[in-house]
Amino acid sequence: MNSLRTHAPRIPIYLAEARCELLRVLRTPAFLVPSLAFPLAFYLMFGVLLGRGGAATWLLASYTVFGAMAPGLFGFGVGLAMDRERGLLTLKRALPAPPSAWLLARVCMAMLFATVIAGLLLLAGSLLGGVRLLPLQVITLLAVGCFAAVPFCAIGLLIGSRVPASGAPAVVNLVYLPMSLLSGLWLPLAALPTLFSTLAPLWPAWHLAQLAQRAVGMPSQGAAWGHVAFVLAISALCLALAQRNLRRG
Repeated sequence: MNSLRTHAPRIPIYLAEARCELLRVLRTPAFLVPSLAFPLAFYLMFGVLLGRGGAATWLLASYTVFGAMAPGLFGFGVGLAMDRERGLLTLKRALPAPPSAWLLARVCMAMLFATVIAGLLLLAGSLLGGVRLLPLQVITLLAVGCFAAVPFCAIGLLIGSRVPASGAPAVVNLVYLPMSLLSGLWLPLAALPTLFSTLAPLWPAWHLAQLAQRAVGMPSQGAAWGHVAFVLAISALCLALAQRNLRRG
């Protein structure tokens, strides 16, 4: 089996995994529709209908990060937990394919979805919210949205590697919703108790929000390299813990 993995062409395998992952997502409307619709619906309500100018731009950046959270958290946290219980991971280990192929396919799919969501938000902001961004700002915000999926894939992977399928949705929501609030994605942290602002740098979503705010020309805190380093460190830590859990399982 190891010799098959060594000599089998890798690129067709990665492409096949990516195709299967795309088909899986497209055939799961319970995941596809909310992931695309919720961030856009919230932005249309709070950024377009209730806010203009600066508020619309600020919320565009915040909801770009919010939109990147669900594909990673639910795609890995719930999807992986279900795959473990169905025995699909055991089957994949027995196949003559690189062990990282399925992981890379899911990460790429989450990044693709995060980028599409960011694009939809940009379109809504420019057409309906009066948001005006330079081409470089648009590209930077799309890049931040794509990058934002990475840490949540890692966090979701950690959850899915440990939590049973029946409890995974609840655990993911316990991460997804409180972190969104505590990171200031829904409301400015200045409008919340001081403790929220003190604890905000502990959450990767806050660091990503600072990068998104910087991308659209809004005030942000800290240096960009520091935010990127924190996000990558959290991603690496969660990935290492998840790999240990999967080896034990």
